[in-house]
Amino acid sequence: MRESARLSETSRLGGDKTRLSDTARPRGTVRVRDLVRRIEAATPPGRDRAVDGLRAVAILGVVLGHWLVTALVADSGTLRAASPLLYQPGLTPVSWVFQTLAVFFLVGGQMGAKSHDSARARGITYRRWLRARLARLFRPVAAVLTVWVVAAGALLGAGVSLLTVYTLLKLALSPLWFLLVYAVLTAVTPLVARLHPLWPLAVVLHVDLIRFGFDGPAWLGWVNLAAGWLVPYCLGAAWGRGRLRGRTAGWVLLSGGAAVTAGLVLLGGYPAAMVGVPGAPVSNLNPPTLAAVTFGLAQCGAALLLRGPLRRVLTRPAAWAVVALVNLAAMTVFLWHQTAMMAVSVTTLRLAGPQPGLHTVPEGPGWVLARLCWLPVFAGALLICWAAFHAYEAGRPRKGGGGAVRGDGPGVGGGSRVVREGRPGKRAQQQAHQAQLAQQAGQARNGERRSV
Repeated sequence: MRESARLSETSRLGGDKTRLSDTARPRGTVRVRDLVRRIEAATPPGRDRAVDGLRAVAILGVVLGHWLVTALVADSGTLRAASPLLYQPGLTPVSWVFQTLAVFFLVGGQMGAKSHDSARARGITYRRWLRARLARLFRPVAAVLTVWVVAAGALLGAGVSLLTVYTLLKLALSPLWFLLVYAVLTAVTPLVARLHPLWPLAVVLHVDLIRFGFDGPAWLGWVNLAAGWLVPYCLGAAWGRGRLRGRTAGWVLLSGGAAVTAGLVLLGGYPAAMVGVPGAPVSNLNPPTLAAVTFGLAQCGAALLLRGPLRRVLTRPAAWAVVALVNLAAMTVFLWHQTAMMAVSVTTLRLAGPQPGLHTVPEGPGWVLARLCWLPVFAGALLICWAAFHAYEAGRPRKGGGGAVRGDGPGVGGGSRVVREGRPGKRAQQQAHQAQLAQQAGQARNGERRSV
């Protein structure tokens, strides 16, 4: 009995010390630590955190890539888009690092295949499954379109040139092409989930052969908009169905894709930049070329090889909390990051005039250094956009089966139920607390038996 009393007293004192240490810390630090604990408690034990980690990497890669290779040059009262890759070809490797769309489609195919199989096993119809997945994609789109229709009208009414308004609209709405392609591939997941990636790769090969080898029509290249991104999507579906488990597939994709891409650039005349460059005769991304697809295969191989290290890193609650929150805001970040950059550019131009790294021609290392200094300002503007519009992404949690479907997670921002329930995880936190109390009670009973 004395042993039991000592155990209970020690437990009480330990809890008191924890509460005292929490109150001794700044309130913001305590809130952050509490958020990290709640996210960790709400995460199912069997969740593959590497998938969420790869999706976060893809999101941040797209955002940083656009902020680094897109410039709005102030020229005679107008704003026009330019790229530092045109003026500084030595920056081309930047496009190799931050053009991460293939990883996006890889993860989307993995999640789509797993989600559809899970829905079928639970008796959920295809229509209901598809509606739940697409709703998360298109709710935030309506907000973006509404804001920019109003903004375009206001700019034109204020006397802003048509060229400037066209430039801003093109940059702001350009991410929507990705969503359209992704929505189509999501809709045909039951048909393409078992399709071998070599089939769409062969389509891309023949389209480029006709376009560039036999002077075929330029419009034919738009076939690759679906076929090109279907390649990593099919790879992801194979991953979701239990294939690609070993590291061999990752090394084959990485080495083979990199070798073929290098050959296409050095010998086949394809551009080295893996993003669109204004003024360049050929773009690897608009529409996708064979070089962009093989480069995407190399990225998919690297992503598969990173699964193990990512899983180990994301066992740390703080790292996992960051990844979970990025995934929760994935659609908002993706749709509004260009708007955030343009808002900073236009506002600064009106208040302070042209600024280096923001409105000047993107040539020379000085522009690069200045642009790096503007990145935190872009991030702050994006945070404001998130605060204003993230509710359109979260939506209202559904009751019953609908919520279960959404919990499987759409390809963009999927798995957000981990941090949404209880804002986040209050229920799971209460359950964890109850389990801890039960464990302490069990230890006390064991102590009583030993003392007897």
